[in-house]
Amino acid sequence: MKRRNFIREATFGSALLGLSFNQDSQAQSVAKPAGELFRLNYAPHDGMFSSHAGKVFTDQIRFMADQGFRAIEDNGLLNRSLAEQEAIGKTLSQLNMTMGVFVVDGGDNWKISLTTGKKDFLENFLATCRKCVEAAKRVNAKWMTVVPGFFERKLPLDIQTANVVEALRRGAEIFEPHGLIMVLEPLSDTPELFLRHAPQTYMICKAVNSPSCKILYDVYHMQRNEGHLIPTIEQCWDEIAYFQIGDNPGRKEPTTGEINYKNIFKYIHSKGYKGVMGMEHGNSMPGKEGELALIKAYRESDQF
Repeated sequence: MKRRNFIREATFGSALLGLSFNQDSQAQSVAKPAGELFRLNYAPHDGMFSSHAGKVFTDQIRFMADQGFRAIEDNGLLNRSLAEQEAIGKTLSQLNMTMGVFVVDGGDNWKISLTTGKKDFLENFLATCRKCVEAAKRVNAKWMTVVPGFFERKLPLDIQTANVVEALRRGAEIFEPHGLIMVLEPLSDTPELFLRHAPQTYMICKAVNSPSCKILYDVYHMQRNEGHLIPTIEQCWDEIAYFQIGDNPGRKEPTTGEINYKNIFKYIHSKGYKGVMGMEHGNSMPGKEGELALIKAYRESDQF
């Protein structure tokens, strides 16, 4: 038996999650020494462990750290107060944790979108990018999610693409001096969305031609839209800066759907990826039981 595995087994029964759990088989299966790291840098979000840690996000972050998670993501960071942002940043710094993505959230205008080429939508996007720079400083963030928005049905597709590329170049000019990266996320929520496929996003990143414009590859959305996951990740690898996770169907934790996450995690790990794996999904079961099941699923999927 390898020394690492021997130590893990020897401490397995006594190193609980830092809380008073019932000694049932599920609690035993997720019990780990506090702070034991996963192979990949999985990032929970607000509410994912609220049954154990309460409603205050910074308390949840501390609980996440105790379970071995070393990153978080917070889509709604821009909508938090300045005091909340600073508290999150301070907590992450104290725990030596990484801030994952938050959304470049310019309000409902994204639904009308950058595809139109209209000046007011572009100006709103750029103003939000500038706001993101200041928020990123407070939490030591590096990545911000961008969704170009909906199709503009009155314009040819190539014109819409050119409009999006031009807007993203302008956004990249704001982010580049600060070493920040906007990550473009193709989505599956509705066919009305302009950005829906990884190769399409790859093409746009190449056209923008900036270290501050890369791909957010959300495995859940890409399974729904195109499948062929590992070969497509390989083809787009040099433009991917961030991953998100969710099983399909249901958009819950790994092992609850059809995606073989153990194989996907093994492949990503083999590529030497050191970035964040955002856990952008729900819990398959409610309450503490569901939170334990989620940790168990990640422990199992992370063993490859």
